[in-house]
Amino acid sequence: MQQGLYFEDFLVGSRYYTDRRTITETDLVNFTTLCGFFEPLFMDRPYVENQSQFKNRIAPGALTFSIAEGLTILSGILHKTGMAFLSVEMQLLRPVFIGDTLSVEIEVMEKRETKKADRGIVTCLHRVVNQEKVAVMEYKIKRMIRRKPHETG
Repeated sequence: MQQGLYFEDFLVGSRYYTDRRTITETDLVNFTTLCGFFEPLFMDRPYVENQSQFKNRIAPGALTFSIAEGLTILSGILHKTGMAFLSVEMQLLRPVFIGDTLSVEIEVMEKRETKKADRGIVTCLHRVVNQEKVAVMEYKIKRMIRRKPHETG
């Protein structure tokens, strides 16, 4: 994997796009079991079919967020330059179902210097879209990003 983007490389208004990933039955079962999300909405097909508005089991928002963050990391833009996850503001826009294929559009919203010369703060808006290009989640995330090393001569 190539080097990620440094603080200086992130330009306000720039956009980056991840690969895609399909949510599987195995993803849903593994995530809900690992995290204890034993809600009928995620685990009980007859309940969902007969007593929910969705009629199919949905992925928890936390799973959608985790997949989106994994796709972001796999894009390489944070490889060896991401220093810290600082905050997130999230909106869930539509349900994600087993079989949906997700990708993420990352738009740089703002960046600012810090007191420490080796890092800065970058704020991005992540739009998670399904296979129909419909936004299912949006989140604004702040990350601490490494600055380019200073060359000594």
